[in-house]
Amino acid sequence: MVDKGDVTDTPPEGRADRAGVVAAADAWAEAITANDPERIAEFMAEGWAIVSETGVGAKRDFLDLVASGELTHSAMERIGEPRVLLLDGVAVYTARVANTAHYRGRRYDADEWTTDVFIRRGGRWVCVHSHITPVAPAWVPEEAPAP
Repeated sequence: MVDKGDVTDTPPEGRADRAGVVAAADAWAEAITANDPERIAEFMAEGWAIVSETGVGAKRDFLDLVASGELTHSAMERIGEPRVLLLDGVAVYTARVANTAHYRGRRYDADEWTTDVFIRRGGRWVCVHSHITPVAPAWVPEEAPAP
């Protein structure tokens, strides 16, 4: 599968919304690397959940881990341009993100595809759902044996 990048057919009237979603995602990443649970929570809807290879996590559990210091992030960098699909007050944001987390003293470096579903609430974009998928190692075809 190849990264198709941004949705290129965003109409002119949707460009401001697209820019707002990207700005919200970038500011949320900054709050996460600041390890500030109050700032992080500002970007999350009440029912926010995250899905990963370990299952479904809830907003309160995530924020409690950050507040306790058990979970910290020292890096979170978007790689390339995100893909943003706008649908009547809902935005589906997908980006490749490299991050470094520390959980209970152990360092985790991750390269992931992240999909966040944002909704417009009170004039702001907030996330209702996140899904992370590890990036697969580069595929190298096996060489054909010499005749």
